[in-house]
Amino acid sequence: MNADLDVACHLNVLVADAAPERLGTALDALAAAGYRRVVLPPLDPETADAAALARAFADRGLAPITIAGQMPTADVSSSDAAVRADGAAMLRAALDLTVALGGDQMNGVPYGPFGGPTAPVGRDAFERAAIEVGRIADEAHERGVTMTFEVLNRYETAVVNTAAQAMDFVAASGSDHLRIHLDTFHMAVEEADLAAAIRTALPKLGYLELGQSGRGALSSGVVDVVDVVRQALDDGYRGRWGVEAFSRSVLPAPVADMLAIWREPYDDGLELAADALRVIDAGRKASTAGRAA
Repeated sequence: MNADLDVACHLNVLVADAAPERLGTALDALAAAGYRRVVLPPLDPETADAAALARAFADRGLAPITIAGQMPTADVSSSDAAVRADGAAMLRAALDLTVALGGDQMNGVPYGPFGGPTAPVGRDAFERAAIEVGRIADEAHERGVTMTFEVLNRYETAVVNTAAQAMDFVAASGSDHLRIHLDTFHMAVEEADLAAAIRTALPKLGYLELGQSGRGALSSGVVDVVDVVRQALDDGYRGRWGVEAFSRSVLPAPVADMLAIWREPYDDGLELAADALRVIDAGRKASTAGRAA
């Protein structure tokens, strides 16, 4: 893998969770494969052993990326001030954990609860969420952490589904530091043109995650990941990259159910992670800079 590309792999590609008996082996494998960062599954800030996790990452020269979220009783989009305040507190707790882990990036879905929307989200809720998330993003910046928000498909949220909506969300936030997280899995559902969507978000794009249509290997599916990488580089994207895939053979059943992972798209997470780096490198080599090199 070219040293200029900063690539993260989601831990759940390899193992079910960050339990100590599994974490070390997974981190060793990802570091050896050439990854620089690892995305952690959602952790409870109150129970996570931040010191031990931080040592595990530092010992391998890897950096953690955390995930922040919301719930119905703690939701920054709520019209209830108390629920909104609890949502902001939940994001600040995730930020505290990120700093304690030695991380400099916090991903996730900070604008509302994940999953199963049943109605459109009004402009008032959209703006309430944006303003609260923008405040946390500014606080994160002051602490050396970049906060991103993931753009999800219509089956997982009704708040932000497209790159254009994401740019609107950033503008409504009033923050100069909030960044967009695009994922090709979700983009394949919502965007008519993946390259055009990436260009739309490019001024605020902080994380470009590569996920295949069937949640399996990047080299197999309807998303032309090689071309996505090539075009994004040619269009000027110089941010971080992510690799995400999910299989029921790896995930705990409740998490697989929540993500609607009913099948086993792969059974060898390490091979999937290695395949992903080969696909990304093929895209780099096909780019203008890659061909020149």
